[in-house]
Amino acid sequence: MRDFQVNINGIEVNAAYTEDNINHIFIPLLRRLTRMQRELGKRILVMLAAPPGTGKSTLCEYLKVLSEHTEGVKPIQVIGMDGFHRYQEYLTTHTTMREGKEILLVQIKGAPVTFDSDLLQERVMQVAQGENVGWPVYNRMTHNPTENAITVTGDIVILEGNYLLLEEEGWKNLKQYADYTIRITADENHLRERLIERKEKSGATHEEAVAFVEYSDLYNARICLEHTMKADMNLKLNADNSYSLETDREVYSSEPDIPDCGCLYG
Repeated sequence: MRDFQVNINGIEVNAAYTEDNINHIFIPLLRRLTRMQRELGKRILVMLAAPPGTGKSTLCEYLKVLSEHTEGVKPIQVIGMDGFHRYQEYLTTHTTMREGKEILLVQIKGAPVTFDSDLLQERVMQVAQGENVGWPVYNRMTHNPTENAITVTGDIVILEGNYLLLEEEGWKNLKQYADYTIRITADENHLRERLIERKEKSGATHEEAVAFVEYSDLYNARICLEHTMKADMNLKLNADNSYSLETDREVYSSEPDIPDCGCLYG
């Protein structure tokens, strides 16, 4: 196991990745992306979509560090879709319907409807076209995006988020801009445990964490689990927090450094 510590949205996260994952999934993925970028001779955009609680942000940060310390691999730049949350002023003055009741959007912040998907698509298109563009980052202190907090300049860019491969209107067109896609799934009960733990780390009591997860996070996780399109690489978060490949063999038939997924984890 290799330990990894990182601050994600103000929360200190301690993760550990198995040598199997690193050597048989992560490094081969980085090598594939490096070859793809060199062959195409342009920036490539990778979209990684996963439910809340699957560790996608931490994983992407680890892939970034790994890319910077692996011989023959091009460094990657990581960006997220959280900066496209609608502003708090909007969320507290606009409503939606859930289970037959009209509620303020702020009550379900993090659901697809609470993001500015049009602006996200516009900026994703610019990134895919190779432009060096400003990118927003969500600020947990102000509860609003910080516009142009970073500039996208990388040759290999990984965009991570919950709904990037969502098969619904306003979202499903995003996939056309990706050169490569990754999807992560997990057992719902395992996600519930991880989400409650994450909420408690942000300062909530156990009771508050359970209530929030049941009403918001888990609702959003089910949307991702049930309505995310298949990707080029499909991973599953296991009960021991390792990842395993769940992709048809044909996807990797031309990749000598990515093993037949049937030999991984049984």
